Amino acid sequence: MMSSSAATTTATLAQRGSTTKPAQPETPTARQETDEYDRFFWTYTEEPHKTRRQAIIKAHPEVLKLCGPEPLTIPLVLAVVSLQIFCAYALRNTPFLSWPFLLTGYVVGATANQNLFLAIHEISHNLAVRSPLGNRLLAIVANLPIGIPYSASFRPYHLTHHKSLGVDGLDTDLPTAFEAWFLDSVGGKAFFCTFQILFYALRPMMVFQLPLTWIHALNVVVQLAFDYAIVQLIGGKAVGYFVLSSFLAGSLHPVAGHFIAEHYVFGQGNKSSDPSQTPEEVKNAPAPMETYSYYGALNLLTYNVGLHNEHHDFPAIPWTRLWKLNEIANEFYRDLPCHYSWTGVIWQFIADKEVGLHCRVKRKEGGRLVGGSDGNKAHAQPVAVKG
Repeated sequence: MMSSSAATTTATLAQRGSTTKPAQPETPTARQETDEYDRFFWTYTEEPHKTRRQAIIKAHPEVLKLCGPEPLTIPLVLAVVSLQIFCAYALRNTPFLSWPFLLTGYVVGATANQNLFLAIHEISHNLAVRSPLGNRLLAIVANLPIGIPYSASFRPYHLTHHKSLGVDGLDTDLPTAFEAWFLDSVGGKAFFCTFQILFYALRPMMVFQLPLTWIHALNVVVQLAFDYAIVQLIGGKAVGYFVLSSFLAGSLHPVAGHFIAEHYVFGQGNKSSDPSQTPEEVKNAPAPMETYSYYGALNLLTYNVGLHNEHHDFPAIPWTRLWKLNEIANEFYRDLPCHYSWTGVIWQFIADKEVGLHCRVKRKEGGRLVGGSDGNKAHAQPVAVKG
C-alpha cells in the first residue's frame, strides 16, 4: 500500500499526453489522439534527485564520507567471471537444448551475468578503484562472460541517464512513444519483458550515436579474442552458454525485474484524468515519482541496485554503503513508495492494463550528454504491486 501522502500526490498527477509546446486551444479530438499515442507523464520540473541530495547533505553532511571506491568489487567480479567459465567448461559436452544446459543457464548463468551487468554499472561510476583507466579495464574483464562487447558503450549512455533523467532524446532508458503504443497489450508487454535485454541493447543506438574511442576498440578486441580462445579451448557451446545467460538475464527472470521496478510508475490509477483540465493546469500539476527502490533479498545478488533512489541521489556512494545511506537519511526514504518483489513487478507490468511502457516520467528539456571519452557535452511503504 502507498502512504497517504503518496496517494494524495498520486491523485493529482500530471495529465498524460501533455507537451511542451506553447499552450494553444486543444480540441477533444486532438487530445484523444495524443492520449492514444503518447501517454507518458510529462513534467516541467528538473529531476528530483539533485534537490533531495542537497537536502540530505544539509541535514546529514556525514553521508559524504560514504563516497568513494569499494575494493570488494574486484574479487567479486573475478569470482563470478571464474564461475561462468567453469560452468561453460562443465557443459561443454551437454546438448544445448537439453534441460541441464538450459536450467544451468537460467538459474546460474542468468543470475551470474545479471550480477556482471550490475558490476559494470557500478564500475561505470568509478566505484571499484580510484583510477578511471583501472575501472574501464575492470569493466572489460567483467564483460567477458557476457559474450558480446558492451561495457565501453554502456558507461556514457548510463551516465547520460543520470545527468538527463527522463529527458526525451537523451535518456535511452526511456521507451519511445512507438514502443509504448505498439506494445500496449498483455501480449506486447510479455514480449517486451521476454526480450527487454534487446530493447536496452539496441534502443540507445537509435536515440543518439556515441563517438568511438580507443576504449571501445579495446573492449571489442579483447572480447573477440576471449570468445575465440574459449571456442578453441572449450568449444562453441561455451560461447553459446555465455550468450544464453545474457539473454535470460534480461528476460523473464526475477533479477531482471529491476529494469522495470526502477523507473516505471505504478499505482497511477488514482491519477486525475479530468478532460476539462486546461493545458496550464496540466503543466502546473505535480509529476509522479520517477524512481523507486526495491528492498528485497535479491539485492544480495545484484550489487544493491534495488536501492535505486539512494543510488540516483548519490551515484558516488558504492553498493556496500547504500544501506548505510538509507539508515542515516532514513527520514528522506522511509515514506517513499517502494517495491519488495521484482517478480511481482514483472507480473503486474504484464497483467495490469493500467500499467505499461507509457508509465514513465518524461521531460523535454534539461540534462546533458556524457560523451564516450570521459568528456561532457552539454523504507516502509511499498508500491501497490499485485501478486
